Amino acid sequence: MKTLKRILTIVLALIVVALVGGIIFLSNLKTRAVPDYNENVDLKNLSEKVTVHRDSLGIPHIYAQNEEDLYRTFGYIMAQDRLWQMDLLRRITTGRLSEVLDPGLVDADQLFRALQFSEKSELVIAETDPFIITCIEAFCDGVNQYIEGHQKSLPFEFTMLGYKPDPWELVHSINLIGYMHWDLASGWKEEMALYKLQKVLDEDRFQELLPDMLYQGTHVFPDYMTNRDDLEILSNMDDAIAVVEDLGLQVFQASNNWAVSGSRSETGMPLMANDMHLGLMAPGIWYQAHQVVEGSLNVTGVVLPGQPYIVAGHNEDIGWGFTNLFVDDTDFYLETINPADSLQYKLDGEWKDMEVIEEVIAVKGQEEPEIRLNYFTHRGAIISKFKGVEDKSISMRWQGNSYSNEFRAIHMLNRARNWDEFRDALSTFYVGQNCVYADRHGNIGMQTVGAVPIRQGERIMIYPGDTSLYDWTGLVPFTELPSSFNPECGYVSSANNRTVGDDYPYYIGSWFAQPNRVERIREMLDEQKKHGIEDFQTMLKDQNSVLAKKMTPIYLEALDPQDGEIYQAARELLSKWDYNMEASSSAALVYEIMWIELIRSIFYDELGEDLYPLIVGINSLHRNMMNQIRITGESAWCDDVSTDGSTETFQDNIQSAFLHAVDTIVASFGENPEDWQWGELHKVSLMHPMGSVAIVDKLFGVNRGPYSIGGSFHTVCPYRYPLEKSFVADHAASQRHIFNPANWDESLTIIPTGTSGVPASPHYLDQTELYVNNGFHSDPFSREAVEKSKKYTAIFE
Repeated sequence: MKTLKRILTIVLALIVVALVGGIIFLSNLKTRAVPDYNENVDLKNLSEKVTVHRDSLGIPHIYAQNEEDLYRTFGYIMAQDRLWQMDLLRRITTGRLSEVLDPGLVDADQLFRALQFSEKSELVIAETDPFIITCIEAFCDGVNQYIEGHQKSLPFEFTMLGYKPDPWELVHSINLIGYMHWDLASGWKEEMALYKLQKVLDEDRFQELLPDMLYQGTHVFPDYMTNRDDLEILSNMDDAIAVVEDLGLQVFQASNNWAVSGSRSETGMPLMANDMHLGLMAPGIWYQAHQVVEGSLNVTGVVLPGQPYIVAGHNEDIGWGFTNLFVDDTDFYLETINPADSLQYKLDGEWKDMEVIEEVIAVKGQEEPEIRLNYFTHRGAIISKFKGVEDKSISMRWQGNSYSNEFRAIHMLNRARNWDEFRDALSTFYVGQNCVYADRHGNIGMQTVGAVPIRQGERIMIYPGDTSLYDWTGLVPFTELPSSFNPECGYVSSANNRTVGDDYPYYIGSWFAQPNRVERIREMLDEQKKHGIEDFQTMLKDQNSVLAKKMTPIYLEALDPQDGEIYQAARELLSKWDYNMEASSSAALVYEIMWIELIRSIFYDELGEDLYPLIVGINSLHRNMMNQIRITGESAWCDDVSTDGSTETFQDNIQSAFLHAVDTIVASFGENPEDWQWGELHKVSLMHPMGSVAIVDKLFGVNRGPYSIGGSFHTVCPYRYPLEKSFVADHAASQRHIFNPANWDESLTIIPTGTSGVPASPHYLDQTELYVNNGFHSDPFSREAVEKSKKYTAIFE
């Protein structure tokens, strides 16, 4: 017994030692990547001293004597704050996610490689001004000096996933600017959903799904695709789109921007606002920074991690910001494959050879890599095939594969001094955007930018690939893209709505956002003659719904006032509602649940469990359709095909949706309407890509929330949630800026997360609570304001 007791004592002691060692190891793993923000740094290849002040939120303000030193230092401090996120973005653009994350991502990696980000970047490098290349190379050198000097103190994600970052290369930064083109989800999702729906719907119902501008006599798809009921599309596109969405790494999705002239401003000078709406994730997609080269450059704003330039922001002379244009810069073609040679496709009566590229994809947990083949026609990659069919495939023509030079554009934007230089910079920016402008000289403007293809045809969704008739013949010249400079009304605004009317000679796109947000923005701009910074803050956090204002009277007219007491109480809430979607609103809860139930009432009976997600999961489809029914008051979809002997109307759908909505609310919140609050259901959380693993969040504190919020997809302050899946918002403003050219130091900003991507840092998600409470922080710009606000200072020599 004494021997056993001695053994148990020894074992217990070993366990204690192991536990203590484990605690020490975990503590070190959590904190080792947190920098000392006051620590001076010996940085090779600097020619002059560089000073980096950080404010109370850890935002860097970098002061250098020349641009090489500026960008070299910036590369180092960005790696301090966001190295693992940078590596994640790099792995998307190079198709290397499955190497470190999940073997199930091989298909997505293959598709990302087919997009040929790196090949496009090599073209850009060859055509870019050598000075710009020198600046980017300096940035890369700074990143690599950080990596080399911190092999034993890398962020915890590298240890958890069992790898170390490769050196950062020039092409990796260029890839990330090209990555801003990534906006394929809209075209592919809609068009493949329509393909599946056309097989089961009658012509009337199918045509109603298309936006008005797409009504046409020809079919949406080639006869071959519509005549084969058994035709099943096999594609990696959905996998790739899902990866980007799950990781929260979308760039340039929905957004708002506007500016008022000095005649409409309390300062007598322009004011400008911008908030770009993207997926919510921790760390966020934007990195805040202020870059100064004494006497030649002074620019501040947000940066896409992994590249050195301010994407949206202001310098000493101008401010700018973006909203997504939703340009149709992607076309799909049904290719005919040679039955005798699967590496050939038909074009204008001749068989053409495809380009074949072998992709060697390293996979986590596998000794041998996966070997995949990517095939290319003259248009682009073959991105899908058909199950059991050898002679048909779908290829993709995407502007992102063609030459453009966004790096040159953003480099020049950072230095532009006036409207002409602003437009010159944007002339090589081929990512479809509406770019707002304001300057210290009193001017405002809006410029549409991007590659708008010129093509033949009636804009059918998938073109026949065996003819060159539908190939692009060029791009709309930059000088013919829409623009507005100092309009008489005294303001410019955009919110992903349709850019121009039918009189514009070129086709831009079809799947624009409904105009509810922009109508509310213009309504607020027209409410008063002059606006101040506080007014713009109010506008950016506004949750009054134009859509609810349009829909609710239609609901009330259709509802039966003879329903039971609880239904009458809910009806009363809607009748007295001011259409504010604030978190405490009971009426907002009724409205949103009723919206979901109305969509289900209209579409579910025709589509059933399998196809209904195609409608509810693709926002542009059901939103366009609901808007058309709102305007016309009728639709073939309104009839419930599961009932015999009756034809249901839109009013019947509304009544049914209302009853189901109230029953759902009562089941969750009880019968007292005072207990019904939209924010009790509608919430937001900031999730790390690894945060879904509970132990990771518990050990490293990578997630925040949930927080109760108001708003919805149709409010200026947007919090979009995935219908029929969750009420937790997955999409919102990724930043908010208010720029004051009369005094740049009075500008305001906020991001949902924080400067640091290291969870143990005090600046990881330290802006989150301020953000969800619709707050802002100052954005110091002058040297005096920066010195006054600094909390940390580091000298790089």
